[in-house]
Parts: sequence; structure tokens; C-alpha cells
Amino acid sequence: MATFVEVHPDNPQPRTIGQVVARIREGALVAFPTDSGYALGGRLDDQSIKDRIRDIRRLDDKHHYTLLCRDFAQLGQLVHVDNHVFRTVRATTPGPYTFILPATKEVPRRLLHAKKKTVGVRIPDNPVVQALLAELGEPMLSSTLLLPGQDETPVFGWDVKEELDHAVDVVIDAGEVSTAPTTVVDYSSGTAEIARQGAGDAHPFVEG
Repeated sequence: MATFVEVHPDNPQPRTIGQVVARIREGALVAFPTDSGYALGGRLDDQSIKDRIRDIRRLDDKHHYTLLCRDFAQLGQLVHVDNHVFRTVRATTPGPYTFILPATKEVPRRLLHAKKKTVGVRIPDNPVVQALLAELGEPMLSSTLLLPGQDETPVFGWDVKEELDHAVDVVIDAGEVSTAPTTVVDYSSGTAEIARQGAGDAHPFVEG
């Protein structure tokens, strides 16, 4: 059964966050709220995390997994960002955006898109996720908690626990969360393409 953890949405308790991060370091798969719905995540260098997310969501090898970063410095270590992209991405983060960019050698090959050698990255604007990333001290591998046959992510942690009690290790609840997904901006071709319109305003990329 998954451990159910409740935290304050704006000021998550450091002791509780520390306990969750200790589980993440041990290899736990965690379901947690973000600024764009619930997500699944765990350590970047743990092969089993990707495998478990893939099995829960029934994903194929074309899926872009997302690397959650605490700040732009972490993001810049994982993907190649030219000057134009740098300015636009920097101006819109943290926020509800996922950026598809060419990966650096810091990213394990198993996490890259099979053909494009790209990866999704984002800097979430959410106190709970930011607290997890700060305590962990490294990016997390993640994916939106969108189950097969469903159009939206769960709204409450209890919904997640009921659905995935035996599939995940920890569920974090911080009250009701938005179900609006991130806006996905794909830079695979060198220019911005809106792959999915979500919570983030697409105009900075379309006009750029």
C-alpha cells in the first residue's frame, strides 16, 4: 500500500518533505501535485522509475518523459539551449510549460526520444515540487499522471491513492489541484512548435 502524506500547499512542512525525499533516494515512485495536475516521479538515474511509469500509463518509446528542474541552472545542464531559446524559456519559467529540447550527455540515453534524442524539461511553479527538488538536490524524472482512457489528471491525493494504491510508493496530498496540463513547446526542429496547448500562454513562443 502507498504511504499517504499530507502537506501544506504553500508552505510544505520541511520534515515531511525530508521524509518523502528519503524515500525517493531509496527508489520510491511518488505521486505528487504540481502546477498542472498530478505527476508521477522519482530519481533520474533509477531505471525502475521509468519502467514503472511506462507500465502504469502504458506508454510507448515515442513518449517524452519530463525532467523536473528546480531552476534554470539545472535545466541548462540537461538540454542544449541557444540564445533565442534561452531568452524565451527564461522569461516563462517557472510555470506550466514543458520544453522539448536536444539533450546533453548528462541525460541517460534510455530517457531520450528514440529518434530525436530529445527530452522534455520543465521548471514547475509549485511550492511542493520546489521543496522536493530543493531537498533532493537534483532533477527528477516525471510524467503526468494521466491514466489510460482518462482525459484529466486526478484532483485530490485520495483519488490517486484509491486508483494507484499498489502501483506507487508514496502519494502526496496538498489539497485540490488544477487538472490543466502544461503547454508543450517543441524545439526539436530548432523553432518553437506548440505540441500541446495547456495552462501556459503560447503567445511568447508563437510571436517569437
